[in-house]
Amino acid sequence: VLLGVSLNHLGINMIDDVFDDSRAVDPVAAQSVNPYSGGSGVLTGGELGHRAVFAVAAAFFVCTAGIALYLAFAVGAGVLVFAGIGMFSSIFYSAPPVRYGYRGLGELGHLINFGPVIVLGAFYVQTRSIALEPFLISLAPGLLMWSMIVANEIPDLEMDRKAGKNTLVVRLGAKRAVSLYGAGYLGAFGVIVLAALFGAASPGALLGLAGVPLAWQSWKLSKRVYESPREMVPVNRAVITVHRLSCMGLAIGYLIAGAV
Repeated sequence: VLLGVSLNHLGINMIDDVFDDSRAVDPVAAQSVNPYSGGSGVLTGGELGHRAVFAVAAAFFVCTAGIALYLAFAVGAGVLVFAGIGMFSSIFYSAPPVRYGYRGLGELGHLINFGPVIVLGAFYVQTRSIALEPFLISLAPGLLMWSMIVANEIPDLEMDRKAGKNTLVVRLGAKRAVSLYGAGYLGAFGVIVLAALFGAASPGALLGLAGVPLAWQSWKLSKRVYESPREMVPVNRAVITVHRLSCMGLAIGYLIAGAV
């Protein structure tokens, strides 16, 4: 599961670079201002061509499909549902004719795929079932990923607008996007607290609140610097750390709960 998800993620990063570069979404200058802006820079910097990157991305997706088929035979056909959603979402995030990332749906796609799809898919492989608790807890990493993608799109706003990439940030503007960024945090940590409080999740899940202090600081900072791609760098860096701290906290909390 871990290998399949990782290969799929590499695939989406590479294929997204290809289609974004073909529409001049990510100019080279963007990364000199904000390293979290403007894609990987491999294509815009001329290090590789579209054909080479596309071929490697396709190879990653083929490997992902192979792992999904193996797990389907080993565990059950339900694996194909999760794998299918994940691969479809990865390929058509920026690939025509769907391009849902260009239509203001990319943020929701990240929430769903980095939350319920991955968590419930992994749970299904291990238990051959799905349940309410992993679904509820999966919303936390999904919503944190929502915050991450929104934070990354804020410095890209003008580039995305000129290229016709109508993300939620482009549609709503940077100032309102800061509220979306904070809403992702509020939703993620709110789900953890409420699920634990009402007995829908293990009390160990509360360790997922480890990222709260940094999340609060980064949201306050984002309200002051959202107009400056360069000054957004600490915010972009912070949301990655918040995601890591909170997901590690959830994992450790469940490991402790399982051992007690």
